[in-house]
Amino acid sequence: MSVSNGAFVHDISGCMAAHVGYAGLSDEDLALYMERAGEARARLCAMHKQHSLPLFRLPQKIDDLASCKMAAMFLRDGATDIVFLGTGGSSLGAQAIVQLAGYRVPGCEANIGARLHFFDNLDASTLTEAFASLPLVTTRVLVTSKSGGTPETMVQTLCLLGALENAGLAPANHVVVLSEPGDPHRNPLIRLARIHRLMLLDHDPHIGGRYSALSNVGLLPALVAGLDGLAIRKGAGDIMQAVLAGDNASAVIGAAVCVALQETRGMNVSVMMPYADRLRLFSNWYVQLWAESLGKNGLGSQPVAAAGPVDQHSQMQLFIDGSEGRLVNLIFPATKKQGPRLPDSLASDPMLGYLAGRTVGDVTACQQSAAVEVLIRNGRPVRVFAVDRVDERTLGALMMHFMLETILAGFMMNIDPFDQPAVEQGKILTRDYLAAMKP
Repeated sequence: MSVSNGAFVHDISGCMAAHVGYAGLSDEDLALYMERAGEARARLCAMHKQHSLPLFRLPQKIDDLASCKMAAMFLRDGATDIVFLGTGGSSLGAQAIVQLAGYRVPGCEANIGARLHFFDNLDASTLTEAFASLPLVTTRVLVTSKSGGTPETMVQTLCLLGALENAGLAPANHVVVLSEPGDPHRNPLIRLARIHRLMLLDHDPHIGGRYSALSNVGLLPALVAGLDGLAIRKGAGDIMQAVLAGDNASAVIGAAVCVALQETRGMNVSVMMPYADRLRLFSNWYVQLWAESLGKNGLGSQPVAAAGPVDQHSQMQLFIDGSEGRLVNLIFPATKKQGPRLPDSLASDPMLGYLAGRTVGDVTACQQSAAVEVLIRNGRPVRVFAVDRVDERTLGALMMHFMLETILAGFMMNIDPFDQPAVEQGKILTRDYLAAMKP
């Protein structure tokens, strides 16, 4: 069974018992869970109609483009290095998007113009070395924190402001801040922005960090990297409209399959494995989205980031022949006839003849086919997202698909997919320990 929405084809046949045996779903199982997914979709549609969740309206949003373009020009102007400070949802979505432009793609970094640096983890040695090596005069910075009080981001920002001032540089000429509007006495990032006269953009307070990739949190870095932000939102809009149109949308079917496999077949691990260097960070974004949204009340499944074809030489051993209980999600770009072509003269080589006249993309296409077949042969549920190209519209569609699929799955499981109470506990304790620490 597969469904096409223009950007990709979503094939769930590898999740059905007819293909993978007892680990897969029967037609009756799927029908039952599609009913539940339909009820979840109705709830989502009601929220859309009531304008109660801005995420659903982001694909049509254009009133933030001017400020994003202005900030992008500021960050790019004369910059050799552009630093992004933020963590979790304030960073992962943006990283997944700018990878389309070559960020952390071997041999492609120069295509961006300036060097991009995402500081999404707090590490003392990293910050020490970074501020010692960055050419601060030609460095620009975007600080993103929805609350304006995220400890990791605040520490990074304070260190950066200090480094700029120690170098005799005015922070206002280097730094842009993105945070939700509010009282500067409650939002320390806004207070710092006002003290230092920094450019300040508003983060929508009703869009949670892990759902913010389609907002200016992701759109601004996309523009910095020279990408088409409107195309990202166009792809997302295609998926949103499909869900509003009916129960057979890819995100509705996906939620039904994921929840059914978990509840009836014990599939407690969800592997995300795209076969493209420009989608490797998409897996990291997915891991946070799925884990933080659904890991509550003793429920949820463990997301795992993987990459093809490289993980066919490592993690795939476990996926195929190890313990059971995984749903493997594969994203397959069309690669046949693409890339460098190997010489026909190899045809007479007894060991390499099978490669004669093949392109690099031909090899990858065959690895994709082999991955699906071997998983199915071994009774391991697998679903495939086949995309024609890896570009802005496709990425926007994939992001919206998995955000909606996650929300729908949460509704089906009676879980609030928008909060993160356990994470907040850790933040509170961190502040308590710091307050009690002796100088």
